[in-house]
Amino acid sequence: MKRILSFFMISVLLLCLAIISYFHYNQLPIYDLGLALKFIKNSTQKEDFKSIAEKLGYSENDKLLIIHADDLGLEESVNLTSFESLKKNTVTSASVIMTTEKIDEVADFSELNPSLDLGVHLTVTSEWETHKWGGILHNKDITSMLNDNNHFYWNKRKFIKFSDLNEIRNELQAQIDLAVMMGINVSHIDSHEGALFFDPDIFKMYLNIAKKNDLLAFVPIQASVHFDKYFPKPDHAIIFDQFFMAEAGIKADEMEKYYLDIIDNLKPGLSQIIVHFGLNNDKMKDITKGKINYGSLWREMDYRIFNSKKFIKSLEENNVKLINYSDLKKIIF
Repeated sequence: MKRILSFFMISVLLLCLAIISYFHYNQLPIYDLGLALKFIKNSTQKEDFKSIAEKLGYSENDKLLIIHADDLGLEESVNLTSFESLKKNTVTSASVIMTTEKIDEVADFSELNPSLDLGVHLTVTSEWETHKWGGILHNKDITSMLNDNNHFYWNKRKFIKFSDLNEIRNELQAQIDLAVMMGINVSHIDSHEGALFFDPDIFKMYLNIAKKNDLLAFVPIQASVHFDKYFPKPDHAIIFDQFFMAEAGIKADEMEKYYLDIIDNLKPGLSQIIVHFGLNNDKMKDITKGKINYGSLWREMDYRIFNSKKFIKSLEENNVKLINYSDLKKIIF
């Protein structure tokens, strides 16, 4: 009997280690076993789309889509292409990294275009090989979030492993405060590299900060596994039933078909496509050095595809209704 029990305990331990290792090495830093099992079981929840659609003046059979540009503030061409697209409504929403160099341009743009939809791309990682950043707060106030060079950690695993919850909370609030102080008309928050979606305590804090600041919080459907009877979804957390972002490894000549297929197969509900704009110029090549995924060519392809007549026509032919976070905020707050 003791041998059987010992074998069982060892088997359970090995299974737990295998589950955690799987998430760890696939850059999914989920170290809570209960949450890991929810992810494996795909215990996702959906938004009350019928209610949202009716409040917005649509029906439950409509396809509502936010096209969202990430990484404003990163570089001049990221701003230029995103601003142009926001004004043309080929992108309906965007968010800014407040720890980067070109945030003044975003503030100026928001002041001149207060009706266009912007959010804060809450940032706690610094993933590029040579182009690095730290936080808004003084280094001494966020020591657990920084490496030896006073930059954010390059990946999500180290961020979750080493960062203190109070320091994270203070830094995220500082990023929102700076955006508001600069005059950026903020409607929502989201998470750079999705780093805030994996740890249960960090995820709850992310939602609490949004509520505290009267902002909507983007929640990809994969992260909705956090919600259960003990942690019900708050109204300001917006789950996207269909969430799309070009995956690592996609080739440049495959990107147009990838996006057109999304539109052709979009189902009724609340959906979001995340894009990363920019130009394939020397500055973006330098920033994204050594990277193909989300690199300079990738970003120019995103920009050209979403502003192409072919893509715009596809939206029209598939009767897709473009909305933004400001639209959702009006019916929730």
